[in-house]
Amino acid sequence: MTTDTVDEAQRSLTESGGIEVRWIMPEGFLELPFEADDLDELADQLVELAKQALPGASEEVQLEYAAMCAAHYDEFIEAGVQYAGFVTTEVDGVRCTATVNVSLLDLDERAGSNPVGFIATTMRHLELGQIGEVQLPCGPAVTCVGNRSSGIDGSLTQSRQDEPIWTSFIQVQIPLNNGTVLLLEMGTPTVEAWDVFSSMFAGIVKSVRLFDADGAPLVMPG
Repeated sequence: MTTDTVDEAQRSLTESGGIEVRWIMPEGFLELPFEADDLDELADQLVELAKQALPGASEEVQLEYAAMCAAHYDEFIEAGVQYAGFVTTEVDGVRCTATVNVSLLDLDERAGSNPVGFIATTMRHLELGQIGEVQLPCGPAVTCVGNRSSGIDGSLTQSRQDEPIWTSFIQVQIPLNNGTVLLLEMGTPTVEAWDVFSSMFAGIVKSVRLFDADGAPLVMPG
C-alpha cells in the first residue's frame, strides 16, 4: 500500500487491486514519512520532521525526538498504520497536541454479513470505551470514545525519566467489502482541547470517500 499526497489537504491510501480511500486533513498537521526507500532516507526525513516540530530546540533534542519517532515504526507496521500525523495548537492559552492515525486491518472472518454489528459487539465486550454505530457518507461505521494510559519517553521530559500520561481518543472503524477495515483514530493527552480536536476529527471522518479500481465512487452497504 502507498500513501500519496494528492494536494495540500487531501490524502489517499490505495490497496493494490482493491479500494482507494481518500480523506481531507486540516492544515497545520505534520506528517510522519511512510515512503522512504531505506532506513537512511527515513532517518533523514525524521530529522527534518523534528526540525519542523521543534524549531527552537537544540540539535541534540531534535535528534532525540527523531529517534523517538523512529522507535514507533515497528508498532505502526504491526497495527497496520498507513498514515500518522500530529498537530500542535493553543487553546485558551494552553499548548495542546493531537495525533491522527489511519490504518487498514484485516476484517475478522467471523464478522459475517453484519460487520458493523460484529465490531461493535466485540468492542463492547472488551470494554474499550463508549461504543456507537453511525452512518457516514461512505457507509456504516463503529465509533469508540475512551481513555488509555501511555507514556512520554524520558529523553523528552524534564525529569529525564519515562512519564505516564493518559490519552483521550476517538476511534472510528469502517468495514470495507474487500475483507478489510479502515480505522481512523484521534488521540490527545490535553483535555483542554478535547472539544476542538474531537470536532476537527469529526470533519476528517465525514470527509472519507471510497473509490473502486476504476475511480468510481463506492458506498459500503449497511
